Order: sequence, then C-alpha cells, then structure tokens
Amino acid sequence: MIKIFESKDIETVKRRLSRKAETDDSVRDIVRRIVKDVAKRGDDALFEYTKMFDGFALNADNIRVSQSEIDNAFVSVSGELIETLKRSADNISAFHEMQKREGFERRVGGAVTGRKIVPMRCAGVYVPGGKAAYPSSVLMNIIPAKIAGVERIVMVTPPGKTGVVEPLTLVAASLAGADLILKIGGAQAVAALAYGTESVPKADIITGPGNAYVAAAKREVYGIAGIDMMAGPSEVLIIADDSANPAYVAADLLSQAEHDEKAACVLLTPSAVLAEKAAAELERQLSSLPRRDIAARSIADYGSIVVTGTLDEAFDIANDISPEHLEILTRHSRDGLSKIKNAGAVFVGEYSPEPLGDYFAGPNHVLPTSGTARFSSPLSVDSFLKTINYIEYDKQSLFECYKDIERFANAEGLRAHARSAAIRCEGEKMI
Repeated sequence: MIKIFESKDIETVKRRLSRKAETDDSVRDIVRRIVKDVAKRGDDALFEYTKMFDGFALNADNIRVSQSEIDNAFVSVSGELIETLKRSADNISAFHEMQKREGFERRVGGAVTGRKIVPMRCAGVYVPGGKAAYPSSVLMNIIPAKIAGVERIVMVTPPGKTGVVEPLTLVAASLAGADLILKIGGAQAVAALAYGTESVPKADIITGPGNAYVAAAKREVYGIAGIDMMAGPSEVLIIADDSANPAYVAADLLSQAEHDEKAACVLLTPSAVLAEKAAAELERQLSSLPRRDIAARSIADYGSIVVTGTLDEAFDIANDISPEHLEILTRHSRDGLSKIKNAGAVFVGEYSPEPLGDYFAGPNHVLPTSGTARFSSPLSVDSFLKTINYIEYDKQSLFECYKDIERFANAEGLRAHARSAAIRCEGEKMI
C-alpha cells in the first residue's frame, strides 16, 4: 500500500526519494580495470570481455552489423510497428529541428568578436541489449545528434551469445540514421568508445542508458569523452486537485513504478479525498500488472502521496524536489505550467500522460533525475554541439585598448601577458 503523508512530513518524503546514482565499490573497481585494459590493449581486450560477459566470440570481421542484418530486421518487424516508429521519429525530428541555432558576430570598428557553433565529429550511443528492446531510446539519442550535424554516429549494443541484435533495435537505428552499429556492450563498449580501438572509432560524447556497469564506465571515462548525464532511477511527480480522475492518477504512477524497484512515484494534492481514492485505485490496478512485483516494491519503498494545505504549496514542493517527470492534473492545468521552475519534462492536462513523452510526442525523454533538474536539462541538439569563440582585432583596435590589457595583466602579476599586447603597439623598445 502506498504511504500517505501530510505536507509537514515532506522531509520524510524527500529522504525516501534519495536514490542517487551511486556505484558500489565492487562495481567501480571492476569497471576501472576493464576501462584501463581496453584503453591499453584495444580490440584484444574488447573481444575478450565480450566473450567473457556476453558469450559471443567477437572479432574484427563480425563486430559490425551488416546491411543484410538490417534488411532482415525490417522483414521480421511488423509493418504496423515500423510505421509507428516512423511517426514517432517524425515528431522527434520536428521538435529537435526547432532547437538548431546559429552563431553570432559583433563588429565595432576594426574589432571583431564572435561565436561559431560546430557539431561534434563522432557520437557514441549506447543501447541496452538482452531480452528487451528499447527503440524509443535509439530514436531519442540518435535523432538529435543527426540534426546537430554530427559526422559519425556509432551505436553500440550487446550481441548476446548468438551475435544477433534485437531486430527492433536495428530498425530504429536505421530509421534514426546511425552510421555504424557495433555488437559490443557493457563497460568495455563505453571504454572502447572513449579511447577508440582498431575497430571502434573514438567518440567525442557517449550517450544512452545502461546498467550499473555502464553507468560506472561513463563516470570513469568522463574527461576523456563527454557524456550525456549520470542518470538515476526513473521518477514521476503528479500535482492534482479534486477534479483529477483517480484512475488516471494511479495509472500514471504505475507507469513509472513498473520501471524498476528503485523508481519513484509521488502524488501531491490538497484533496484528502483524491489521495484516498488514488491509493485505492493504485492497489486495484497493481493487481493486474504483469510487472506487479517490481511495481509493488517501488511503491512500498519510494511511493508517496502527500496531502498539501493548498495547491500552491504542492507547486512549491514540486519545485523543491525537481522531478524527472512532472504531471499537472488540475482544473486549470495550463496555468500551472508557469509555476514550474524545476523539472525534466512537464505533462499538462489529463490527456498528456507521461508515456506520451516516452514514445511519441517529440520532446526528448532523456531527462535529468534525482533532483538534477535544478541545474541540468534534457538531452537535445545542443548536447552534440560545441561553441567556439573567436577574436579578430586590427592594429588600431588593439592600440586603443592595449593599455587596459597591460593594467589587467600587471595587476595579476603576469608580465608576459602585458608584453604580448604591448610589443605590438610599442615595439621592441618596451622590452
């Protein structure tokens, strides 16, 4: 049964939500050894770890997914599902196309300053393997990189014992525009992308979800390559008043609870009646879920309903928690949007359930978790871009300001800095 609290107990609720993406020492030590080994021995280490962990005899000839494998994947996936993926990809593309931006230039006489925006040359996208397929993650990671203009997008995914990649994953990768698909997974795949090997190009950024070993590897290689974020368990927070349908509230809470045992679902409402009805409805719906054991554990450990004094208090608490997903189910849901300051994504109104964002609407579903929405943003086109500043002064423009440069440099005790500017304006006599 989900726990019901009053707003005076909010600190207890917050403690229940403290599920930072921590990595235990044993995982960290294993990952560190793998990363160092792949960095040192390249393909040899990569192939050995793939055999060890995935049971597949990987080599330079079979590491790449061939075009025939991709063609076969399209044959094995239903036409209806392929069309769904295409419609989703269209929405994701349209939303991310609007994120594209240009640099700028400022001219004052002979002084030119500006910023140019350039895409990263190579992006590595990690896609989990195993029995489950995650085509939505494929689309959400690859499409923004493609729109950003990344030259080469390399997708990696575990091969399993047979070396056969899940067909749905291949279809999504093809539709999204992956340039190269490699049959590698785990910490060894992240290391290979970060350092590059004989068969794996070095990536400038590595994105995509994974297990504890993948997350630890991303943390380990950060600085050698960029990463998207250190994601924690999934979470949803719902703000609702007495107009909300308790069945909708329960269904949306469960949509996160079934992710894994550490997923969190929270309802904030000034209505004690809704709180009780939503709790009862949640129990009813939970009983018919295929993943009810997982969802039940999530709800028991991290699920909370908080009865607030007012609706405004609910918004204040939500901003303090800074959730990954935030739903507004109130009479005037759109008005609530302006009150949200911290959230990964906001879902407005009773016909905007969180799974709409997971799969179809277009905004990216790779979102900051564990309160990091206070200072970070969803994956976007910007994630795959860099900005480069540039300066171009003519002689007169430098002459007009070189004394200011001298004063700054001398104030910091950096005589060579001062000389670098002055020598151009006073000549060798100043030395």
